[in-house]
Amino acid sequence: MTYKSNEGDLLWFAVQTWPRYEKKVAAELDKKAVNVFLPIRKDARKWSDRRCTIEVPLFPTYLFVQIPDTLETRIPVLRTNGVTTFVGTRGTGSAIPEVEIQSVRGLLDRGIAFDVHSFVSVGQRVRIRSGSLQGIEGILVEKHNDLSLVVSVRMIQRSLSVRVTGYQIEAA
Repeated sequence: MTYKSNEGDLLWFAVQTWPRYEKKVAAELDKKAVNVFLPIRKDARKWSDRRCTIEVPLFPTYLFVQIPDTLETRIPVLRTNGVTTFVGTRGTGSAIPEVEIQSVRGLLDRGIAFDVHSFVSVGQRVRIRSGSLQGIEGILVEKHNDLSLVVSVRMIQRSLSVRVTGYQIEAA
């Protein structure tokens, strides 16, 4: 599916980075006045002598930029140290629907517990109609007799899942 824009419209694109360079790339792009979205989650780590909670990228080696769909705006992004490519056709990137970015942001902003989920490309797309997750869209799956909503970013083939038992859902 292609998401066309007028030359001045801002679209979301996934950018692939070197491993463990996501935060550095995001900071560099921010200095270049590029709107960047780097989803972060807290992860509890245990070493032999201590425990620590660290912030790690939700989608390792990926971040998202919101830019016009022009070659002139892609070049500064590609010239950023740590950026390998735009994700999509022939390295030029393909636009990501705004609803996918907003759904990931919605889960992070609301502080709802979720699991990283394997990417799902089949299943019915649904939207939560009420409650604290109202408006979040994803694919409904059943896992161990429990309903979950899988929020996916198709371009990078990464997904999150959240339990939706008790929420009202409707076809999207």
